Amino acid sequence: MADGTLPEASFRHYLIQDYRFLIHFARAYALAAYKADTLADMRQAKAGLAAILDLEMGLHVEYCAGWGLDEAAMEAAPEAQGTLAYTRFVLERGMAGDLLDLHVALAPCMCGYAEIAARLTADPATRLDEGNPYRSWIAMYAGAEFQEAAMAEAALLDDLFARRASEARFPDLAATFRTASRLEAGFWEMGLRLLP
Repeated sequence: MADGTLPEASFRHYLIQDYRFLIHFARAYALAAYKADTLADMRQAKAGLAAILDLEMGLHVEYCAGWGLDEAAMEAAPEAQGTLAYTRFVLERGMAGDLLDLHVALAPCMCGYAEIAARLTADPATRLDEGNPYRSWIAMYAGAEFQEAAMAEAALLDDLFARRASEARFPDLAATFRTASRLEAGFWEMGLRLLP
């Protein structure tokens, strides 16, 4: 992505699977509302769900149209194994655990995208000119709106940990984060290698 040489077929495959992922990301926020035990946490989950369904899905569909992908085709596309593994892990951690477990499993996605885009933008080797077909993707995730959302997610994790956890829970939470990070990396690899 940084130098614009990523095969376009890989990026299209990733975009389709990212659409499929967003559907489950929305389900995870619906689960977060159920798992919440304060109105503030329920409102935060509702805001996250609304942001995905009312804003992010529309922006993703619009962005994908520029790559020759339409919503009906993306919705009909089968989920790749990497998508299935990652999304089901997130939902399983949310079902088996509490709100903190769910957000720890979600964190590598939102926080990871923010980190990747910020690093790409800061790297002088990244081409941010019109010759790089991925510059708009990089700019979208490096932009202030997404960066602020990722910082808010990190702050929510800190707050949930302070309210719901002790140091004794940290090893289990770290294991969840490691697994989710590995599955996030597998999701990117799925796109790169066009894995079904």
